[in-house]
Amino acid sequence: MKIFKKYATEFPTPYTCMNAIREGGLETKLTMVLMGLGNFVHKQKIKGLLFLAIEVAYIVFMAVVGIGCLSQLGSLGSVPQQEVWDEAQQVYLYTKGDQSILILLYGIAVILLTVFMVCAWRCSLKSAYKAECLEKSGKHVNTFLEDLKTLTHENLHRLLMTPPMIFIFAFTVLPLIFMICMAFTNYSIIDNHLMLFDWVGLDNFVALFDSSSILGSTFWSVLGWTLVWAFFATFTNYIFGMILSILINRKDTKAKGFWRFCFVLSCAVPMFVSLLIMRTMLQPDGAVNVLLRNLGLIAQDASLPFFTDPTWARVTVIVVNIWVGVPYTLLQLTGVLQNIPAELYEAAKVDGANPIQTFFKITLPYMLYVTTPYLIVTFTGNVNNFNVIYLLSGGDPVTNLSSTAGSTDLLVTWLYKLTVDKQYYNVGAVIGIFTFIILAVGALFTYHRSKSYKEEGGF
Repeated sequence: MKIFKKYATEFPTPYTCMNAIREGGLETKLTMVLMGLGNFVHKQKIKGLLFLAIEVAYIVFMAVVGIGCLSQLGSLGSVPQQEVWDEAQQVYLYTKGDQSILILLYGIAVILLTVFMVCAWRCSLKSAYKAECLEKSGKHVNTFLEDLKTLTHENLHRLLMTPPMIFIFAFTVLPLIFMICMAFTNYSIIDNHLMLFDWVGLDNFVALFDSSSILGSTFWSVLGWTLVWAFFATFTNYIFGMILSILINRKDTKAKGFWRFCFVLSCAVPMFVSLLIMRTMLQPDGAVNVLLRNLGLIAQDASLPFFTDPTWARVTVIVVNIWVGVPYTLLQLTGVLQNIPAELYEAAKVDGANPIQTFFKITLPYMLYVTTPYLIVTFTGNVNNFNVIYLLSGGDPVTNLSSTAGSTDLLVTWLYKLTVDKQYYNVGAVIGIFTFIILAVGALFTYHRSKSYKEEGGF
């Protein structure tokens, strides 16, 4: 028993909410109702008043605004804006109606604020319990100024992480939840559902995945091309970048810096400028077709259908992406090659290995081990590669006039057209959710099965 008491003294009970509820005194238990009471009783008056002020501010806010926002969240509004003719002024006046988008936004914001309030309540309860335990054990209870000083020492992480977390919740989590909720509504230009819209459950998901409908068939077609594009855009850049980096880093290659400069020079030009120039050059009357006509390689009244034929357009964007992306891959793989121990190559040479065996047994495994996370990130970026597709082909050509997507549209460019051009915000939200699920699950599954994760520190 003495041993257990000794360990209990050396390792005291953690200051958790459950321990505070089970073992705390009356003032600590009352802190669950009146925040800051336990701190106030145990000589932490300023801290107790701050917790109390947070609780009072939250209650007042909920009574004045919050409850009203939450009450409308279920219906998303019911009063439409009306047009009334004013005989005196001989003009139409518009009455103020409900705006579902603001109701949804404010409702989600109130829910997130309530989550913050729950966190503050937990902090208040644990702080009261800690003050009670310290006072009962005869230890020093920090004053408010002493607590502030701890923010520059043992609690420095709280000082540095709190502002970023607030901004993440305000500008990332809130918009993300808002978009997810939008996918379960009929928020679109159809039937004028832009001011007032309703919850429709999973209807948007059913419509998107129904391959017999125009929307569904378009979705599966765009999804298939997106995956094909991401695969070729990732691995063509990787393979050609690997070949270039190996050739330049050979011992027999002269003026290595000059060759790197030549290939990396395109990185100095903004990508959107390069893509727009390439788009202009590949038009039916652009520089490439005019040059081919002058050389007699094509007829004078003909032109290569770079962006007018679906197959040509898809091959064109992949080839142009190689020219744009290989310099970045070259830089990445050059650093990897320069960090492979030279002793490995010397040992392989002594053992009689030829260059092909050396490449497949040393160079390639090492590069894949190091660059697997880079490949995953590149694949994810290519799935969402808006710039190359939108600036180069604009998603064209459109072969089906009833479809809202072109032959080279990716999910991200199609989403842009649906939301910005067509104002189908609900369908766009569904596509955004589905894209996120594909990328998140695919990236986690691939990385967890890679040697970079399983054999971390192996090289």
